[in-house]
Amino acid sequence: MNPAEDDLINDDRARPNGLCYLIGRLDHALNRRIRDALTPLGLTVSQYTALSFLENQPQISNAQLAERSLISPQSANELIKLMEGKGWVERVPDPSHGRIVRISLTDAGSVLLNEAHAHVSALENAMLARFSNGQRNVLQQNMRQMLHALSAHLIDQTLGPDSSR
Repeated sequence: MNPAEDDLINDDRARPNGLCYLIGRLDHALNRRIRDALTPLGLTVSQYTALSFLENQPQISNAQLAERSLISPQSANELIKLMEGKGWVERVPDPSHGRIVRISLTDAGSVLLNEAHAHVSALENAMLARFSNGQRNVLQQNMRQMLHALSAHLIDQTLGPDSSR
């Protein structure tokens, strides 16, 4: 082996440290636990996510909801139809643009979402029970930074090799 190959093998940056694997396992376990917590309420994780976005951004469009929920516009449309049928959301045409339909929570949707928030909050608190408030804040900041770095990396890749300019 030559010295250059030796440096590459010993360079910690040349090998993953397992963080991606741990995040994947955490995502899988967390999704399962959230699903288990929401099932008694008659909610899916996708419905909970959509209702949460509607709570924070009233009168969002179907396309915006799809983008923020990480699902296709067709799936978002089916999701909204189902939730509208259950009385959790309502759709109203946008007064300034005839083709846009605004989606918002109903009172029943808000009540259900508050119950779901309590279940998910209990799960989150149990998951973070051994962390101090300061550690929780640092963890959240670090996770946001990782997400931002990945988002920027994906944007750079779509721009091509000249994206550094």
